[in-house]
Amino acid sequence: MDNAIDQFRDVVVQIATPRSTGTGFYVKEFNVIVTNCHVVSESVEAVVSGRKLPETAVTVLFKDPAYDLAFLEMPQNAPTPEINLNTQVKQGEIIIAIGHPYGLKYTATKGIVSKVERLYNDVKYIQIDASINPGNSGGPLVNMRGEVVGVNTFILSGGENLGFALPAYYLLESLRDYQPYMGKRTARCVSCYNLVTQTETEDNYCPHCGTRLAFYNETTYEPVGRAKIIEELITELGKNPVLARRGENAWEITHGSAIIEITYVEEARYIIGDAHLCRLPKTNIKELYEFLLRENYTLESTMFSVYEQDIILSAVIYDAYFTRDMAISVFNDLFNKSDEYDNILVEKYGAIWKNREE
Repeated sequence: MDNAIDQFRDVVVQIATPRSTGTGFYVKEFNVIVTNCHVVSESVEAVVSGRKLPETAVTVLFKDPAYDLAFLEMPQNAPTPEINLNTQVKQGEIIIAIGHPYGLKYTATKGIVSKVERLYNDVKYIQIDASINPGNSGGPLVNMRGEVVGVNTFILSGGENLGFALPAYYLLESLRDYQPYMGKRTARCVSCYNLVTQTETEDNYCPHCGTRLAFYNETTYEPVGRAKIIEELITELGKNPVLARRGENAWEITHGSAIIEITYVEEARYIIGDAHLCRLPKTNIKELYEFLLRENYTLESTMFSVYEQDIILSAVIYDAYFTRDMAISVFNDLFNKSDEYDNILVEKYGAIWKNREE
């Protein structure tokens, strides 16, 4: 089992759009990243990241809503280990579902094939009892030989351990169908099942049968309101807001050894930036607390807090007092101080570096 899990660490990627997150995996033979169509349903591009791949924006090349599949552009610097697709599974066979549930990186859950073919909306799915959750969508379902037998796709709401994966033979069918169109933005028609490139569409309708295609609801995400201003601020601070997006009003930025989360809380109308620095040590805690309190007394735009073991440096800007110059000053201060303070806390007060997941 360990070998089957380990060989996919460089294959599985996390996928983020402004509206959703999910999982994908490289298929070197066809030079694409495979995921579910619902993960990238309204998006023209997505951000992918992996163990050996920094956050990279890629184009969504192919959408197949009939089988809930999507293919993404393979980044030039992506590792491309070989994987094998196996179209055969047996009832009772042990399988492993791999993905990023709820954004938690690289999680593997073991289970069995409960039923080889479960018909749902005229598509046959592999029913499994391995625990899969939101964020697992698009990840590989793997057998004990390390072969991909399916794509984790959905769970039944209210059901316990009722997961469903699209069998690998549907994936192979879509990959082979798309191969002649490689590199072109293409969609499968849900009515006649023909593949249509975006340039062949007639106002996003299938030229064969007239059905609306998956292109019709696509939008290039453009932030508005406070989100637009925040992304402009992130750009002015020398970071890429597209790669930082974790939702319509949420961003995550690595700066030095700190991870900074920026959120606009629309209901309460304020922007908060939290820099997660390091963890409390087991000794000299009193001296560390005294340092944090002294610093809080002198700090103007930021403030220290401790949540469980995490030492956090935060900044808050309320809409009522928001100005562009003030926001730049506050977040510039947060970025610079976060990179400075974590070194002081570790080297002088014995705080512990936070572990960063690969």
